[in-house]
Amino acid sequence: MNAEEPLLIGAYRSYETIDQFDEDEQITYSSELQKLIGSSAPLVITFFLQYTFAVTCLYSAGLLGPLELGACSLAICTFNISGLAIFQGMATSLDTFCSQSFGAGNLHGVGVYFQRCSLVMLATMVPMSFFWWNARWVLSIFISDDELTLMAQRFLRIHLIGVPAYIFIESGKRFLQAQHIFSAGTYVLVAAAPFNIFLNWLLVWNGKTSLGFDGIPLCIAITYWAILLAGFGYVVFVDGRQCWGGFTSKAFSKWLAILKLAIPGVIMVVSEYLAFEIMVIFAASFGTEALAAQSIAANLASLVYQPPFAYAVALSTRVGHHIGTKKIKGAKIDTSLFYFSAAVIGLINCSIFVFGRNLLGRLFTDDETVLQTTAGLNVLVGINQIADTFNVLGTGVLRGQGRQKVGSILNSISYYVIAIPLGYTLAFKLGFELKGLWCGLIVAVMFLATTQCFVIASSNWTQILENSDKIHD
Repeated sequence: MNAEEPLLIGAYRSYETIDQFDEDEQITYSSELQKLIGSSAPLVITFFLQYTFAVTCLYSAGLLGPLELGACSLAICTFNISGLAIFQGMATSLDTFCSQSFGAGNLHGVGVYFQRCSLVMLATMVPMSFFWWNARWVLSIFISDDELTLMAQRFLRIHLIGVPAYIFIESGKRFLQAQHIFSAGTYVLVAAAPFNIFLNWLLVWNGKTSLGFDGIPLCIAITYWAILLAGFGYVVFVDGRQCWGGFTSKAFSKWLAILKLAIPGVIMVVSEYLAFEIMVIFAASFGTEALAAQSIAANLASLVYQPPFAYAVALSTRVGHHIGTKKIKGAKIDTSLFYFSAAVIGLINCSIFVFGRNLLGRLFTDDETVLQTTAGLNVLVGINQIADTFNVLGTGVLRGQGRQKVGSILNSISYYVIAIPLGYTLAFKLGFELKGLWCGLIVAVMFLATTQCFVIASSNWTQILENSDKIHD
């Protein structure tokens, strides 16, 4: 428990604000499973709504022409690796700090951690802004099309307007989730999704008011700020103020504690992002049809990734809360439920790909050659879903425990020591092409899932409690 933050157990923890952690609460497998499912349900909707923003963006670019679509895709890919993945990874530190602080009854500490992490991310944005502003010089090393790289740079410059808002959105989500407020994002995005479509109509599709290609990143930036303002309004007028103790100078101190969890979190997220982007680059070597099939398979995998990721967020929050309240029984129950839940969700996702292998591709194309290749890949993607679900949910447990460092090491080994070298060998040296890339990924993810399960099963809960006390000192 953090000695520097106010302990408001008497004021706020009077069995009203966080009554789910009452000492008399009966913690059972059934009650925890119900809480996990109830918490993850609105998150699934939220993540699907977020997914529509990228689809709308690419659709708008596609209407303008192939060059605009290529530039938009290149810019988004660049930002995803150099910005989105980094900020998402840094925000995972709040999965530990905020949930454990809230569980311990240190409510205003949740607000302090939110401010600290937000400031650290804003500081990180400064050097990245120089890169995005001059991205053409880096992109030209890999891409010879000057017009394409110049347009991607222009996209990133305009998109920069919305990055500060995106940072607060990422940290703000954790601020609310730690308080067990999971539906706020759903309400906000239900309004933001049609607003984003309207902006695209106004600034891109409408011939009279269209800004052309420049309108696409501007739509994204405006949408980010609209989401942030709506989220702020939710906290002020609906729920979440109990953990806000006002702006404090403490937010400018103890950044090292944030970075100790943020950096491993970044490694975990960036490792997976980069591995998939490298697979796309490899796939391009096998022709247009192969690249199209890889893109379809990757998009489908990203789509079905949302439910397990939502469940993992709920899982990390519950585990962190129980550690904060020193209720190891609850944390152990949630950890046991991780194995059961991962198996069930993984088998469902696998079944979707295997039994729907011939239909899923038709959501994206009518080209029979691409569809045939995609159908074969879908079987491999489905097999990968089983292990990957254990990976996603296991990462959630580790975040709740404050063990991001372990996850970062295992992720790095899996993707860079196993997936990429093995996939390259199978694809290019042994001639398996796309299937070889996915087989290499499957082996790596199986290794990652197995090692994470072992690490979680051998958790030293006494040490985890001691580490929790240390990071909140």
